[in-house]
Formats: sequence, structure tokens, C-alpha cells
Amino acid sequence: MKRPTIKDIAAAAGVSKGAVSLALNGRSGVSEETRARVLAVASSLGYRPSVTARALSSASADAVGLVLVRPPRALGDEAFFFQLIAGIQSEMSSALLLQVVSSRSDEIELYRRWWAEHRVDGVFLVDLLVDDPRVSLMSSLGLPAVVVGGAGHHGSLASVWADDYAAMTSVVLYLKSLGHRRIARVAGLSSLLHTVRRDQAFLSSVVDGVIVAGDYTAEAGALATRSLLSGELSGWGGEPPTAIVYDNDVMAVAGAEVAASLGVAVPGELSIVAWDDSVLCQHGRLTALSRDTFAFGARAARALLAVLEGASPTDVEDVLPELVVRGSTGGVPPSAGASVS
Repeated sequence: MKRPTIKDIAAAAGVSKGAVSLALNGRSGVSEETRARVLAVASSLGYRPSVTARALSSASADAVGLVLVRPPRALGDEAFFFQLIAGIQSEMSSALLLQVVSSRSDEIELYRRWWAEHRVDGVFLVDLLVDDPRVSLMSSLGLPAVVVGGAGHHGSLASVWADDYAAMTSVVLYLKSLGHRRIARVAGLSSLLHTVRRDQAFLSSVVDGVIVAGDYTAEAGALATRSLLSGELSGWGGEPPTAIVYDNDVMAVAGAEVAASLGVAVPGELSIVAWDDSVLCQHGRLTALSRDTFAFGARAARALLAVLEGASPTDVEDVLPELVVRGSTGGVPPSAGASVS
């Protein structure tokens, strides 16, 4: 798609470029009828005035964009994104334009506005959906983009990703080696591709595994843990799980606190594993999947820079997260009655 200009508006409205400029800037010199016609045409073409007027030239915006669909207050709890952003920024001389929005539709509208106003030269797409409308949108707009995560679902866009399926399988095999069979999972948002991949790996590796949907918040982690330990969500005849895998550090820490409040010993009676290691996990002595998120962000930045310089989009697989064993996991006690077959 070609970004609309004042010339395009003038041609469509049947007026001069000078009249379009006067109308768009609210200046005198054109009739109200002409002004209304120009504004209507500009809106229909998707025109947005650039703050720096660079939309009328081929100059670089000297900025890249990252949009997160999150409640603003919840973002402060997610160490992953702080490390990712730090890694991105370490490789970029351009400014990083970060925006937090409340819905996917708001995110898509923001991309359209950024494109129309020439606010960014490219964007990073995170939290990929299984069938994500943003992928086709970037292609139709011609806006350079790198998908962070989501191998096989990123269309013709560049991608940097880690194998969530293999990572989850490695966690389950570790827990099974300790004798665990009643294993539960507190998952992230069910609409996200990486959640689906982790769910698939979990269910293919655990017989009668239980998955509880969460949203990465402490509240969700606490509620899911309380329900699991009470046997409300159990698939094992009312017995609680002997191990729980959480989709982020915040939910895992909250789960450990609930277990302590209920008198459930960790790891004596319950083993806990968190996805994405963090300071929270380190200080809480939680076993966690660890990866260099800073380096992950730097790789994503290099991939976008390459596209901006004219290179063909690449598909880069990051290193597999490594399980760091700490004090929150252990063998199954005889009283749990877990099979070791």
C-alpha cells in the first residue's frame, strides 16, 4: 500500500495542493465546503499528518515501534519484557517507541496510524496469535516487521523464536525423572501461539495432565494453585498435583506463597517450576527455565535492522531455554503414591 500524500488528496478532492494544506491545517483561504470535502477525502484515504512532515519525503523516521497489549499496571511485573527491550535497545541507534494498549484492535489501529504518519521505520510483533491478523497487515502496509516468537506462523516476515514445544517437553521429562505423574500446568493466555505450543507439548507428555488457564498475574497464579491443591480441578480422583509448571515467574511465586499458606511443603509435597527465570525465581529459589532474554532481544533487533537495510527476511531459531534446578523441585514422597513406571 502506498502511503497517501497531499498530492493524492488534492487529486481525489479536485483541488490544488495549496488548498489541501490550508484545509488540513485549519487556515483561512478556503471555503468551509472545500475544507469539509478535503477532510472527508483525507479520512477516506487514511491520511494522517506527520508531526515532523517526513511523511511527504522518503526520510527515515529514525524510530522503531513495539506495542504491548497489557493492563498498564501489569506490565511492571513482567521482567521478560524489560530484558527484551534492553536487548533491543542495545543494538538500535534509533529510538524505540513503546506503547501499551488495552486490546488487539487498538494495537492494529495504532500500527495503521504509525504507518500513515511515518512515525516508525519498522516494528517488533510480540505475543503472536495462532492466526494473527498483524502478519498480513504488515505485508499489506509494507511496514517492515520482525515477529518475536511464532515459527511457522509469521508469513513472509522475519522471525526470531525459541522452541516452546521442546522446552516444555524437557520440563516434563525432568519432573517424570523425579517420579512425578500428577503434573499440572498453569498456563498463560490461551489465545497466544506459544501457550498453544506449550499446551500441546504438555498434554503429549503427561497422562491425565491438568491445564488451568491464567493471565500471567499473581492473582491468577494464586487462584489456580489454590484450586489445584484443594482438588477442585484435579484429574486424579480428587488428589492434588505433586508438581505444577507455571507459564511465568510471577504466577509461580504466587503459587509458592499459596502452598506455604496451606501448609503444603515445597518441594517435600509439591514441586514448582517457572517459565522464564528472573530475579524473583533466583531469590525465591524456584526451579526455572532460563534463557538470555537480553540476547534474544538483541537478535530480534539485528533481524529488523537487516530488513530495514534491504536484506531478505530471515527465520532465526534462538537457543533452547535451559532448566536451572533450585530448591523448589524434588522427588515424590511415598505418601503421594506416584508411579515410577
